[in-house]
Amino acid sequence: MSLTLLSGKPYPLGATWDKEGTNFALFSENATKVELCLFDELKRETRLPLVNVENYVWHGYIPGIKPGQQYGFRVYGNYEPEKGHRFNSSKLLLDPYAKAIAGDVTHTPKIFSYLWDTPPEKRDLTLSKANDSQFIPKAVVIDESFDWQGDRLLQIPWQDTVIYETHVKGFTKQHPDIPKKLRGTYAGLAHPAVISHLKSLGITAVELLPIHHFFVYSGKLAERKLRNYWGYDPIGYFAPYSGYSASGILGEQLVEFKQMVKALHAAGIEVILDVVYNHTGEGNQLGPTLSLRGLDNTIYYRLSEDNPRYYIEGLTGCGNCLNTLHPQVLKLIMDSLRYWVSEMHVDGFRFDMAATLARRELEEIEVEVDIRQGSSMQHKKVEILKQNRAFDPLESFFTIIHQDPVLSKVKLIAEPWGGEEGYQVGNFPLLWSEWNDKHRNTMRDFWRGEDIKLEEFANRFTGSPDLYKAHGRRSHASINHITCHDGFTLHDLVSYNEKHNEANQEESGDNQNRSWNCGVEGETDNPEILQLRERQKRNFLTTLMLSQGVPMLLGGDEIGRSQQGNNNPYCQDNKISWFNWDLTVENAALLNFTRQLIQFRHQHPIFRQHNWLNQSSDRSVISWFNVDGNEITQEQWHNFANTITIFLNGTEISTPDALGEKIVDDSFLLFFNGCDQMIECVLPSGLEDKKWQLVIDTTESLFVEEERFYQDGQIVTVMARSLLLLRCLS
Repeated sequence: MSLTLLSGKPYPLGATWDKEGTNFALFSENATKVELCLFDELKRETRLPLVNVENYVWHGYIPGIKPGQQYGFRVYGNYEPEKGHRFNSSKLLLDPYAKAIAGDVTHTPKIFSYLWDTPPEKRDLTLSKANDSQFIPKAVVIDESFDWQGDRLLQIPWQDTVIYETHVKGFTKQHPDIPKKLRGTYAGLAHPAVISHLKSLGITAVELLPIHHFFVYSGKLAERKLRNYWGYDPIGYFAPYSGYSASGILGEQLVEFKQMVKALHAAGIEVILDVVYNHTGEGNQLGPTLSLRGLDNTIYYRLSEDNPRYYIEGLTGCGNCLNTLHPQVLKLIMDSLRYWVSEMHVDGFRFDMAATLARRELEEIEVEVDIRQGSSMQHKKVEILKQNRAFDPLESFFTIIHQDPVLSKVKLIAEPWGGEEGYQVGNFPLLWSEWNDKHRNTMRDFWRGEDIKLEEFANRFTGSPDLYKAHGRRSHASINHITCHDGFTLHDLVSYNEKHNEANQEESGDNQNRSWNCGVEGETDNPEILQLRERQKRNFLTTLMLSQGVPMLLGGDEIGRSQQGNNNPYCQDNKISWFNWDLTVENAALLNFTRQLIQFRHQHPIFRQHNWLNQSSDRSVISWFNVDGNEITQEQWHNFANTITIFLNGTEISTPDALGEKIVDDSFLLFFNGCDQMIECVLPSGLEDKKWQLVIDTTESLFVEEERFYQDGQIVTVMARSLLLLRCLS
């Protein structure tokens, strides 16, 4: 291969094709030498030293290099694990700015920088000289041009948003209306059958489990003949995972991903990516050398201050943690985020273990200690190291996003927990929404019959003002969900008391599921239990869609998807995780109910307010009553309650429409009965003279079709573990 290497430019990082050649740029502060490695069709390697360095960016330009060219890097430097340096030029490294990556990592001892056969306690101190280039996927030079035909971010208002969390592969892998070659791919997700399903539900945004290129056979999965299905071990923050491409052509996954986004946008559906910037798939000191570890370990990862041989694991629990305290690492994250918005037209992000991204350094503080010498008291200042990597909502990560003209305008969702002292629900800054597990836990407990304080239920139903209002945030800060990918599906939530994760071949998954099997563990043919389970599903879905905040539906819950009791199927790339589209009569009915329910939410702004419900000027937009029809007293707010009546006044909505005009909606009564006995409720005081029409009765599999009315002091009978919704007609 005859090539001419010119000096090129240090920016942009990665490989940039300009139609005449390609510029390569790579950051490494502590490297002593960097080689660009080019591979031809026969996988033969050509190494070219990058001799130009500016601001620690090694760069070069090669005329004639075109899209489709595969490449990697070899980086030289000290191999001193005790000092945190793990340079090893025998290992081919992925470009962290690669826009496309071809294939998966092959799990073999050769991808590790140490000698595999040495004792584990000393293993990472040894040095392996084995060349691993045949086992490492290659970065691919790409052509970024694409005809978007006017496509742009949809920017659907938060109050109108309904999120559908799903997996690119699992959603479409078994769909009968999608051609087999497209199933499990980006093209499959863009298929009209998928879009028709989402539109019929009323979904406005799909939230995709990680699609950044990831380490498929991470950890011990290869030994168990399992694979990383969820994708929470990224190794390429700019590259869509090539395994979800239908074509298999180098670089084609970018075009296919863009076509998917374009098709979803044309249907009015936003695309939100689940992103993992807290750790990578390289793991701890015993993990493989794939990219950042070999590029500059001390820069990219947070290492133990006392012994930089080891990684700070506690912040993520995943072996390593990206060093967001370093400006180059922050740049990597921000460049990645902007790329997905500007070039790939993604509408927002859900940040895995988001609290990790804003952890401070260990703080060195001075403590004044009194020391007595004889009869006199002297003072001595002692410097100590305080063990505190606390979450800080004013850290650089949040500050940069807040002022960024691109990122500050997209949907930002935090998973506000993870790692040591990582639970930060309610503590994220302006612009951010959060997965709200307090809503999830409260509603799960309520419907399984646990004691729930009325105040707690009220806060969760109204968007959690106790968490967000004081910080100037709106109810859309609360992303409400009953289930998500992490845990039981809705079907399993009402079918299992315990997790059943035997297929994982390891001890994994949460033991605190707040689930109830309705009397029998797992599958049963008992008609009473089956009927109760279907009612519980409708209870959960109705509570979710009628709560203030932003509802997130776990993909497949609308069709009764089961994972056979597995609450952590991260490694189950099989029918345990894939959607089953062969619907039973019950699942078809559940799908129809869910469609009606979400459409009902879209039709009635009273259930999706931008302002807090208690901001009405004249009369409260929401009132709370006991079953006897009397308004709840101040003293009762701290009592336990499993029966609640709520009045929503559609004439007192404080949120105006897009033109600033007042919005008027119907008024509604909701009767919640979470106990195992039927209750008789009196129409609330001051509302008994109005005529009320029954709209939803969760004992029935569809919205009420026949006309059933209540008025003039009639008793409203609410069956055990059920919910009624009445609409005011006068």
